[in-house]
Amino acid sequence: MAASPRAPKDSPTSASSDGDLARFEGNPDFVLSLARGLRVIETFEGHTEGRTVTDVARQTGLSRAAVRRSLVTLQMLGYADSHGSTFRLTTRALRLGFSYLSSASLPALAQPVLERITEAVHESSSLSVFEGGEIVYIARSASKRVMSVGLSVGSRLPAYCTSMGRILLAAFSDEQLDTYLKRAEVKALSPKTIVDKNLLREIVIRVRSDRFAITDEELELGLRSIAVPVCARDGRVVAAMNIGVHASRVSAAEMIHRFLPILQENARALGQVLT
Repeated sequence: MAASPRAPKDSPTSASSDGDLARFEGNPDFVLSLARGLRVIETFEGHTEGRTVTDVARQTGLSRAAVRRSLVTLQMLGYADSHGSTFRLTTRALRLGFSYLSSASLPALAQPVLERITEAVHESSSLSVFEGGEIVYIARSASKRVMSVGLSVGSRLPAYCTSMGRILLAAFSDEQLDTYLKRAEVKALSPKTIVDKNLLREIVIRVRSDRFAITDEELELGLRSIAVPVCARDGRVVAAMNIGVHASRVSAAEMIHRFLPILQENARALGQVLT
């Protein structure tokens, strides 16, 4: 995801290039052109101003010719339009996300649970999964209170400095956690972000036994969050659920005392209907 909560990275490392796709070379079932097209679509995240061929080529590591063919194909199919040299996705691209949401039971099952939490505490609640070193929001119930971090279904945030991220990392084996920390690009997103990887490992290990995680203004000043795991009936951690608040309204102690039991109860209820 991003080097900040709002801005995605524009570097070849933020999306797979042909070099990353080389591991599939020789597999007769792998369609390289489709893979390239999907990478191109992913680069539009967070760029409301649109993208040029040069922008996309720089971010993906693909050639300008390959990027142009992908963008023109998307335009011909109605998934993108262009104005001059700038391309933008159209609303038709929403079908791709809705296809996942409508076919996946977890977001559909979680939505009324999150809405119940928001109604009880008058704060936003969310559900996320781990993907590619980040957490991805797959369901969310927003309160009417205004938060400075704009989050919605599909938003991606770093795992190391978010409460849901630490819950999901706590489900890793020691070896998986060490691999994640070795590869993670840990940056201070606020003056309170913990960037010491040894300390982060200690925190995640503690989360394993606590079964909840709190982050205090690490993602952004003024934003405090508490999260718990959502486990399927066989005990697997399948997602993380949180409540996010403005730090001036709710203390960390109050989140543990008042919000944690509500989160735990609803996470258990959701887990009971998951296979």
